Amino acid sequence: MPNAKSDSPQTQSANEQLSAAQRRGVSELLRVSPVADELARRFEAAGFQLALVGGSVRDALLGRLGNDLDFTTDARPEQVLRLVRPWADAVWDVGIAFGTVGCKKQVREEGTEQDFLLEITTYRAESYDRDSRKPEVAYGDSIEADLARRDFTVNAMAVALPGKTFIDPHGGLEDLARRELRTPGTPEESFSDDPLRMMRAARFAAQLDFAVVEDVFRAMREMADRISIVSAERVRDELNKLILSPHPRKGLRLLVDSGLAERVLPELSALRLERDEHHRHKDVYEHTLTVLEQAMDLEAPAGEPGGGPDLTLRLAALLHDIGKPRTRRFEKDGRVSFHHHEVVGAKMTKKRMTALKYSGELVKDVSRLVELHLRFHGYGTGEWTDSAVRRYVRDAGPVLDRLHKLTRSDCTTRNKRRANALSRAYDGLEERIARLKEQEELDAIRPDLNGNDIMEVLEVPPGPVVGAAYQFLLELRLERGPMEREDAVEALRQWWAARERD
Repeated sequence: MPNAKSDSPQTQSANEQLSAAQRRGVSELLRVSPVADELARRFEAAGFQLALVGGSVRDALLGRLGNDLDFTTDARPEQVLRLVRPWADAVWDVGIAFGTVGCKKQVREEGTEQDFLLEITTYRAESYDRDSRKPEVAYGDSIEADLARRDFTVNAMAVALPGKTFIDPHGGLEDLARRELRTPGTPEESFSDDPLRMMRAARFAAQLDFAVVEDVFRAMREMADRISIVSAERVRDELNKLILSPHPRKGLRLLVDSGLAERVLPELSALRLERDEHHRHKDVYEHTLTVLEQAMDLEAPAGEPGGGPDLTLRLAALLHDIGKPRTRRFEKDGRVSFHHHEVVGAKMTKKRMTALKYSGELVKDVSRLVELHLRFHGYGTGEWTDSAVRRYVRDAGPVLDRLHKLTRSDCTTRNKRRANALSRAYDGLEERIARLKEQEELDAIRPDLNGNDIMEVLEVPPGPVVGAAYQFLLELRLERGPMEREDAVEALRQWWAARERD
């Protein structure tokens, strides 16, 4: 390392960052040494090499290493299984086709217990056929070759164990200090081997708050079409990691600016609507990114029950306005309208999420939030009846709490008076919901008479009539609130008599 006295201020800053990273790395490695060293000695005794590698080394240097550790070895998967089965508390081989064996090891120290989840992968190289969706796996013979095939230099560092020799053939430590993402070889070769790495670039930028260097970004833009050979499941998983990261705006911008979003989430790119010359509507793309960040601010802290990053809420915030491009109209008075964009957007959300192989439950919840995100604005004057409040709760169902957060996040106006008025109005709605919940079971609204009651009162057998009567009583329950049984029976008989007359 050059003498600090002769370095420029920028170089001195980088050197200071390197020193800090090295100190953090030593501290983190000492913390995981008991389990890592014990495992390494088993491999050494059997004549094999073992090294902590990739994201584990990067995170150790960043001071954020968890208990999930990644290792690489020259041992073949079957040999790894023979070494870890007598030692680990649990072993799994679901990734063995790709050279990976997983295991769990519990360590007891000073009266505390820690569970470590370990993945041990044989040195390898992998690439894609032009027409294949699955990587081809070939095992390698050296750690240097293994590191050369990794996605980015900050993930191409290793620590050989148990001696703790630092291996960094591609300058990953310097890139870590500069907070930059570059590839060990040419980005074109890297992205050709695995096109998903283009999305990983955006994901790591969002997770680590790093910058993508120019030649990597250029390759992403030029090779964006190649993402089409990657399976929807792998694309979805990378997108989730990006959205759940601390800085999703940064990653989403990279996807849009590189053209990758056009291939994997075209609805996001479409939000960059051309502004009309008089700027009569806000920038929908920038608004969406702001709503996402504001929704993140409303998430419960990670330590609380149900706390931490909320994928359902973040997806809803990201997709809530995707119906606007299809519904945009320039009115005669010069205004721009997006009538029913929430309904159109809900259908588009369902279609895109289904294509990305999200679970049915998640698709349902996110689509529902998109559909309902404007419902509150009918409450603006504070004149909703109790019936309207009940319907709002009923329609939101299990996503009510998220709907509260999404609706509040959707206010990005710079007009403080209007923003405060909307906030007060929503405070009022939430207070009314809370009061009604104390009086009624709003979360499970149902008629005051069940199906058996209906059949007994009307003297009818099971069939469509019972369903129609049930729906009538449900609407009556929403309109009036809880009723005494006698009143519900009388209302049902009046409904039946009117139906018979018709």
